[in-house]
This record gives sequence, C-alpha cells and structure tokens, in this order.
Amino acid sequence: MAEQQDPVFQIQRVYLKDLSLEQPNSPAILLEQEQPSVDIQLGVDATPVADGIVEVTVTATVQTKIKDRTVFLVEAKQAGIFEIRNLPEDQMGAILGIACPQIVYPYLRGNVADIIQRGGFPPVHLAEINFQAMYEQQQAQAAGQVAQ
Repeated sequence: MAEQQDPVFQIQRVYLKDLSLEQPNSPAILLEQEQPSVDIQLGVDATPVADGIVEVTVTATVQTKIKDRTVFLVEAKQAGIFEIRNLPEDQMGAILGIACPQIVYPYLRGNVADIIQRGGFPPVHLAEINFQAMYEQQQAQAAGQVAQ
C-alpha cells in the first residue's frame, strides 16, 4: 500500500501544439533599412487532462515592427503532458508553474528561432527564463491583491 502513496512526476510527452508565422507586409517591408522593434510575450497555462495527468503549455508571441507596420509575427505553443500524482496540494502550484515550464521552454525556444530563420530573418533567440522568479512574482502579486 505504501507504494501507491509514493510521489510521481513524469514527462509523458513534449510536443509542438501550435506554430504560425505571418509576414503581412512582405516583400516591400523587407527592403526597409530601419531596424525593427521586437516585442516578446510569454505565458504559461496548465490544464488537467485526466486523473493525475496535466498538460502544461508555454506560449510565445514574437512581433517585430518597423514604425507601425509588422515585419513578422510568430505565435507558438509548446506543450508537455505530465503525470503528477501523490504530491501535496501546496506543491502543485510550484510544479505546474516552475518545474513543468522549465522542461517545455527549451523546445519552444528552438522552434521559435527555427521558424523565424526559415522565414528568411535572422533568428530571434528567446532569453532564458527564471520560471521560479516569475512564479514567485505572480504569487506576490496575487497575495497583494487579496490583502487589499
């Protein structure tokens, strides 16, 4: 019986869930000499799939613009399916918000750099992310909102 209570944390699969590249102003904008601005947005989402099975998705949106015209827009979702059982409830947030995204994120970084380069642009490398600091900041913000 004690064996059933052992904590379980396993990766079932990591996969590319969604990927798109848009170049709405090509080819004219490719002749521009001005350096584009780059805006990068990241997000993490966890969705229960079955008992003890969770899908964690890390999303990136990379948009480059010259003035108000888009050079390219990349939207990517990298996901992982994780088996998580017999963990204390107070540890689940950290597992889903830190451990799982840290496993999935390197795949997302590679796919985003690859699709941008295949689109004919110099690769945009997403920075390393400290998911623990990001998670702690979100927790502090949530605690601050509750305290008000």
